[in-house]
Amino acid sequence: MFTVGILTVSDKGWHGERQDRSGDVVREILSGIDAQIANYDIVPDEKELIAEKLIKWADKVDVIITTGGTGLGPRDVTPEATLSVVDRVVPGFAEAMRVESLKKTPHAILSRAVTGIRGNCIIINLPGSPKAVHECLEVVLPAIPHAVETLKGQTSECAAVETSQ
Repeated sequence: MFTVGILTVSDKGWHGERQDRSGDVVREILSGIDAQIANYDIVPDEKELIAEKLIKWADKVDVIITTGGTGLGPRDVTPEATLSVVDRVVPGFAEAMRVESLKKTPHAILSRAVTGIRGNCIIINLPGSPKAVHECLEVVLPAIPHAVETLKGQTSECAAVETSQ
């Protein structure tokens, strides 16, 4: 079991002009695994507000999943906010999401999503589109429990041990 915070970054969502379908997709996918949603919020596309929320939650949850603000728009600042608060970057998550997304659309190369670690919390940026959230989260989901266990020092060997016959 691990705990999760879902942070949707959306000016329109924050102003109540748009339903948070991306956050709903994250919730739906996580309901199928051993994860507990401990925090949820919507913030506007403001780097400082995003960073403050990430800092506040990182001591309370194992994983923070953000949605939105990862594109090329002038207000898309989620990666910058994330990078400003993480101790280490974990590039494999974002690389895997982009590789898989490229199979569906050439626009996947426009994603600036990042993943990093703050303390013992993994922060994963997802796109804002519900369809892209589903596709990207499905790619990285199998690795999240092991990543959480590793951060907590609960794993010993990552590779399977082969035995001679």
